Amino acid sequence: MIRVRRAAIAALVCVGLMSACGGGKPSAGSSAGPAPAGADAAGKVLNLYIWSDYLAPNTLSDFEKQTGIKVHAAYFDTNETLETKLLSGNSGYDVVVPTASYFERQIKAGVYLPLDKSKLPNLKNMDPQLMARVALHDPGNEHGVIYMWGTNGIGYNEKMIKALLPDAPLDSWRLVFDPAVASKVAKCGISVLDSPAEMMRVVLAYLGRDPNSQKEEDRAAAEATLLKVRPYIRNINSSEYIEALANGDLCIAVGYNGDVLQARDRAREAGKGIDIGYTVPKEGSILWFDMLAIPKDAPHPESAYAFIDYMMTPQVIAQVSNFKRYANGNLASMPYVLDAVKNDPAIYPPAELRQRLAVQLADSPEQTRAITRVWQKFKTGQ
Repeated sequence: MIRVRRAAIAALVCVGLMSACGGGKPSAGSSAGPAPAGADAAGKVLNLYIWSDYLAPNTLSDFEKQTGIKVHAAYFDTNETLETKLLSGNSGYDVVVPTASYFERQIKAGVYLPLDKSKLPNLKNMDPQLMARVALHDPGNEHGVIYMWGTNGIGYNEKMIKALLPDAPLDSWRLVFDPAVASKVAKCGISVLDSPAEMMRVVLAYLGRDPNSQKEEDRAAAEATLLKVRPYIRNINSSEYIEALANGDLCIAVGYNGDVLQARDRAREAGKGIDIGYTVPKEGSILWFDMLAIPKDAPHPESAYAFIDYMMTPQVIAQVSNFKRYANGNLASMPYVLDAVKNDPAIYPPAELRQRLAVQLADSPEQTRAITRVWQKFKTGQ
């Protein structure tokens, strides 16, 4: 998924982490890129490339203290940025965090090192049901481990919407993709993600079709749906909707669950009576996974194994979930995840809802080009 989504879930309330709460990118070992070759003769270095603000404040510093491995962290905000570095070769990174649909095609391109699972004893902590879903991208889970996962859905301001349309279908994609509905609520502001593949899939879910369909007729139906509602869409952006929802500048945003929860929390902190909800529409949506993986040319593979195994320690990954309000794939971590996090259906969807979530598989090159053309027409309104 194209995600500027990883803009941080701000530290609005201290959530009982082992170290003091803080915000922004983790400070330990931060750098603009990987450490130069030979920077540490002993090899006690880890070059990490991860989404911006996607760790707890103490994650890297605690890892360094426990292992003696110095972390050099760099940050990206779209999967395309990561993919460009990986496919060019010699990225210099030891651990990267791709989204599973991109991860799938990168595996096929031979980008990643097959995991030596004997070096990952904490694999036993992972949720087998979630790992089975990821195996649709990575057969046998041979190349990666789940870091965080979540959903695409709708963030909404019920008060603003119902002032315009009292019977608005808040639990349905009709709120965005039915012109009869969208035209009535457009006045308070509708935003959608600037993410062609993801938006194509949620439109197909709305239409009752296979979200991963590669059929031309399904793509054409999705295109027609998008173009019909284009006049009612105010913003096409993957990050600005967070502040806009929180400030009451938008009433509807197709977005990522963690981002919408960030908007919800910011609105509550501001105390201006703005209440933001999040729903996965009844027609279904996307289930996404972000992965921990080792590039095949990683300069410090042993450090990479140490880091991935560390991140599968239940208490460690629970701290990240508690701080960032994203679900993790570690079943053994649940006793350490705050009740306010693990009992929030917007973060950990109940089993019934998970059945309506499709794993976003990789598109063929032809489908990718076709979707890009559709998206350009949608963005320009032509």
